[in-house]
Formats: sequence, structure tokens, C-alpha cells
Amino acid sequence: MPEAVTSRIEEIAQRVVESEGLELVEVEVKGGGNQRFVRIWIDKPEGVTHADCELVSQQVGTILDVEDVVPGRYTLEVSSPGVERKLLKPRDYERFRGKKVKVTLREAIEARRHWEGTLAGFDNGIISLEVQPGNTIRFPFDQVQKANLKFDW
Repeated sequence: MPEAVTSRIEEIAQRVVESEGLELVEVEVKGGGNQRFVRIWIDKPEGVTHADCELVSQQVGTILDVEDVVPGRYTLEVSSPGVERKLLKPRDYERFRGKKVKVTLREAIEARRHWEGTLAGFDNGIISLEVQPGNTIRFPFDQVQKANLKFDW
């Protein structure tokens, strides 16, 4: 799928979710031909409802069809990011301060790339992660390969 198509879907989804007081977490487009799959994750502080997903799906789907953004047939899915949501944007690190997270770094710190701990802060592009009480590591946002909230059972 050309990057331009994915960017256009993101623009449309962003407009729709903002107008409904929601947050666009991520847009993913997979497949080709008549097997395209468009997945949109949305969120809001009090949690996403089935009605929120349905509303966004109807509005985004209508715009995608009217503007013929996705060539051929496609499947559109709108859902919440779940309790172990990905941390993708700098504002995610600000919003989820104090929460447990799992982080995979691009380059090792103290000979490790995989870390778990409590998100202690985000300041000037630097993430602080408390890995043990009194032991905090710091690393730049652009060193994060993958990060998500960790749900404690």
C-alpha cells in the first residue's frame, strides 16, 4: 500500500476522531488487491465503547468510499488499543506517567535492550523509567523500538 494512501487514511481518521472527542492511536493498512485490511485504533481517557468504534467506523468508512481513498475492496476495523496499548507518541509517555510499561530499545543500556518498570517521566525527549525503587534509567524517545503498557493481574 503506498505511503500516500496510509497518510490519507490517517488524516481522515484524525479529523473524525477529534470531532468526536477521541484520540487516534494508530492506523495500519495491510494486504493488497481485494484483500486490503485497514485497522484503526482509537482511545479516550474513560475507555472506548462499542458505540465509539461503530461511529468512527461508519464515518471513516463513508469518507473512504466517497473519496475512493482505498483502491478496490477492503475491510475496515476500528477498535480500542486494549489494556496493554502501544506507546507510540511522546504524549503517550506524558499521559501514562506512573504506569507499568515494557520497553524494547534499539541499542542496549547496561547490556540490556528489554526493560520493564514504572514510567517516571518524559522531559525534552528523554524518557525516565524506574526499573526498581531508587533505580531509574533514562533514554531518548528515538531509542525506543517498541513500548507498551504492562497490565498487572
